[in-house]
Amino acid sequence: MWEKLLQLWRIKDLRKKVLFILAILVVFRIAAHIPVPGVDVENLKQFFGSSQILGLLNIFSGGALENFSIVMLGLAPYITASIIFQLLTMIIPKLEEIQKEGERGQQRINQYTRLLTIPLACLQAYGTITLLGRSQGVQGILGGSSNAPTGIIGDLSLFQWVTAIATIVAGSLFLMWLGELITEKNIGNGISLLIFAGIVAGVPTSIQQTVAIFDPGQMLGILVFIVIGVITIAGVVFITEGQRNVPVSYARQIRGRRVYGGTNTHLPLRVNQAGVIPIIFAISLLLIPPIVAGYLAQSGTGMLANFSQGIVNLFNNQVFYGGFYFVLVVAFTYFYTAVIFHPEQISENLQKQGGFVPGIRPGRQTAEYLSSVSNRILLAGALFLGTIAVLPFIVQGATGIGTLVVGGTSLLIVVSVVLETVKQINSQLQMRDYEGF
Repeated sequence: MWEKLLQLWRIKDLRKKVLFILAILVVFRIAAHIPVPGVDVENLKQFFGSSQILGLLNIFSGGALENFSIVMLGLAPYITASIIFQLLTMIIPKLEEIQKEGERGQQRINQYTRLLTIPLACLQAYGTITLLGRSQGVQGILGGSSNAPTGIIGDLSLFQWVTAIATIVAGSLFLMWLGELITEKNIGNGISLLIFAGIVAGVPTSIQQTVAIFDPGQMLGILVFIVIGVITIAGVVFITEGQRNVPVSYARQIRGRRVYGGTNTHLPLRVNQAGVIPIIFAISLLLIPPIVAGYLAQSGTGMLANFSQGIVNLFNNQVFYGGFYFVLVVAFTYFYTAVIFHPEQISENLQKQGGFVPGIRPGRQTAEYLSSVSNRILLAGALFLGTIAVLPFIVQGATGIGTLVVGGTSLLIVVSVVLETVKQINSQLQMRDYEGF
């Protein structure tokens, strides 16, 4: 590893790229600590600490949401817009045609995604300010403690509303731009690296809080935490790198005096093809019922208010919340994989190129075979993602420590980003070896 790092540092252009990315990450962390005017940041942090769901949303914002900073939305609007267009390309034939135009089509899709990010950021900014402005009335909606602080955001004038929303939207677009700048350097995905930086930045604070309230009686719990953490990291690496290699053979073709094909290779099917997207889907869906029920619970209608309060209490139940969360993640894993994995298209491409799976007829039977293999290995990936999502509840119950929590989603993102970044760095180094650098 050290040889790779030294080799990376010796190559001038790679060294400049790494330093540029580090500078971008520093800029992001500075922006994450610049709050929007008119917010009590200390009360806000306590409010986020009292809610599991808000804490998870804070992860995807890189810690900026709990500071109510100018980049408080993080990359959530851009990620949401990307997911929407991925789904729309499956429904709208025109978008599917654009996507098949190659690099030019992808650039058009990316431009549409950027444009959609703006209204989504406006809606999320308005919703977040409204929610936090009514924190006293909704402190139990998102699993918050009854001791959650109030007075986070006071009454805002129209000018303050417009200024706050414009600032937050601009911050979200600024992060989107920073992410694209990082991606252009071909050393990791910019969006993933920004989320990674936010997660890692919160580790020292968590350790500091644990040390500050350390009790010798918690030693066993800390040891259990370390063991679970190591096992979780090993599991994330195993599942992230795990794949099923489907053998593929190419028929030999003779054109003139040249012979083409006649080779054997494989088609890799990943165990976790959906990544962390199903967890994002599940979080978004989990937020809707308690928020809507929380608002309706404050209505004057007795039956409606009682029913809505029952929904709020149900979602505040850790067992129900964890179980429902697990089921949603597993279901969305299958759904999203069905969106991005097209066995019919793969089978058609193989047939056009003279390839086939040994023992399977080309065409429809190949597509059915690939679909059955994908569904079998996907079960392990879906159960793994579901377990990762509810891991914080399991760890808190096993250790009784609230300051140190194995955030399964966080570990999944961190490990995935590290593995992908290392692969891209290795490819850059190998390319320069071939070119004689």
